[in-house]
Amino acid sequence: MRSFGDLPRPVLVLEGLGMVLLVLSYLSIHDFVRLPGILASQSVAVGMIFLGVALMVPAAAFLVWRVVQGFSPLLLAGKPTKNDRRSPPPSDKNNQGPQD
Repeated sequence: MRSFGDLPRPVLVLEGLGMVLLVLSYLSIHDFVRLPGILASQSVAVGMIFLGVALMVPAAAFLVWRVVQGFSPLLLAGKPTKNDRRSPPPSDKNNQGPQD
């Protein structure tokens, strides 16, 4: 894949939200940012970590799917197909050698 710009827009948005949640949870766990009310607890920070990772899964799955699609012609290159233009192997009748 050439760039992340090839990803669909909803997948990019989910990826961005996941990154924001991961950074926010890291900053709140290490007391760089104070979140209001109930969001300041450790359990909410752990939940944000899991949610952030879950939001990043579609982008990873999409990238893996693109890689598999790119490699599929390479994996099928050795197998003959219906549209293969190579000539069939000669039969035994043609390879008998000179007749006496």
